Amino acid sequence: MPIVRPILNAMDRSVALKSLLVQLAAVAVVSIVLALALPHSFFEDWGWISGPVAWVACAAITARVLSLPIVGALIGSILVGLPAVVAVIVGVHWLGALIAAVLFGLWCGRLAVDPDLDAELV
Repeated sequence: MPIVRPILNAMDRSVALKSLLVQLAAVAVVSIVLALALPHSFFEDWGWISGPVAWVACAAITARVLSLPIVGALIGSILVGLPAVVAVIVGVHWLGALIAAVLFGLWCGRLAVDPDLDAELV
């Protein structure tokens, strides 16, 4: 009988924490820059696309900084962004972003020990 390892043992916790922090920092910087550069009306009209694009761009930065597989990180950023959509719909946008960042950190921690994680999903 095969030994089943708990999921927390199948991830690099330091990468999970680092990716959470880098993603949060990247999202914060991008949010501040965009808020200073663009009027509020832009986000009312185009937030539905600019937010996800910024999130994925920040995930690419996180993957680059931590030397993670870029495709796996981008797929993970899209998957963990799905709960954030629910949060936006119910009116708690920033809580959704925080939840997505935590999930992204966990995804990256797993990706660090299993670089083919994205291929396993297909």
